[in-house]
Amino acid sequence: MPSKRAAPSTAPRLLSGGNPQIAKGEGNAPVQAYIAAMPDWKQPIGARLDALIGQAVPGVHKAVKWNSPMYAVAADAGWFLSFHCFARYIKVAFFRGAALQPMPPEPSRSADTRYLHITQEGMLDEAQFLEWVRQAAALPGERM
Repeated sequence: MPSKRAAPSTAPRLLSGGNPQIAKGEGNAPVQAYIAAMPDWKQPIGARLDALIGQAVPGVHKAVKWNSPMYAVAADAGWFLSFHCFARYIKVAFFRGAALQPMPPEPSRSADTRYLHITQEGMLDEAQFLEWVRQAAALPGERM
């Protein structure tokens, strides 16, 4: 009798810290694949972040690069925001965050970038997040 082999998993592999490994690509589909692969409590927060970004910037351009969703005002405008899963939090990067008022709370090695860390226990201040997204989208994007 032939042995039964398990079908290969089609689920994305989780990298260290639980960040999904998603092939880079432009558009909504790779971003939605990333969000669907976010582990545990992070998935609904990722979906909410994506929805809020789309609300603040109608027609936002999306992509996945470096295993992170990236957001720009237009395809050639440069990136204003991304997020990435870590073991204990989701790190939202505002690439021109030092120019936002008030500045997002977490510093970066880059003088321009500021971060927001969202933990499982933490509450997302959606009004403040929307304001940061609107401000960030109005600034020149980061070319990467």
